[in-house]
Amino acid sequence: MDLESASTKRDMIVLGLRRKILGRELERGERLRQDQVAEWFSASITPVREALRILESEGLVSSEAHRGVRVAGVDVDRLRSLFITRKLTETFAIARATTRISRHELRQAERLLDALDTASEEGDAMARNTRNEEFHFFFYDRCGLPALRDDIATRWRAFPWDLTLDSSDRLNEVHSEHQAIVDAVKRLDPDAAADHLGDHITNGFLRLAESTTDEPIADPFDFDAD
Repeated sequence: MDLESASTKRDMIVLGLRRKILGRELERGERLRQDQVAEWFSASITPVREALRILESEGLVSSEAHRGVRVAGVDVDRLRSLFITRKLTETFAIARATTRISRHELRQAERLLDALDTASEEGDAMARNTRNEEFHFFFYDRCGLPALRDDIATRWRAFPWDLTLDSSDRLNEVHSEHQAIVDAVKRLDPDAAADHLGDHITNGFLRLAESTTDEPIADPFDFDAD
């Protein structure tokens, strides 16, 4: 959904603030004054408050008594929980989708991957995150379980995409990981598609968690490391 298709002021504010946060227009920890947000979106205070409650439930903003609302920082325990549920649900979804996608549809996946690569090369973080979401949800939309797809979308919105790394090394890795996913789906190999996606999600989590804490982070699925 984009701003133009939002059906209410509340939804428009939710989408707009989410875009500002994930597009790095608003920094983590930055204070959000309700009157300022209302001015940004030509809205009254009521839909602003409703929108902030939704964003707080997603983990994108936080509120404290007498201190107001701020763009949320990153809690490593919450990030770890998001990673675990993302890996379990998204790998299951792509395995199911692999058996349902036609050759014709796969050409669309390749076009989405090309668009993602272009956004990455141009250094447009917001466009890259949007194209990345489109690429992943191309598969999740085809898993045959709409409720699961919606659950994945909820966790996806809560993930701190604005903090994902922009280094050329990581971007090259991401391209290779995405290509491996597409190649596995082309071979109609659901297990390989799930494995490649699982590795991709794991690599992203470990890089992000380590950059946030400045120390090594164990893979939660590596039980020997606990």
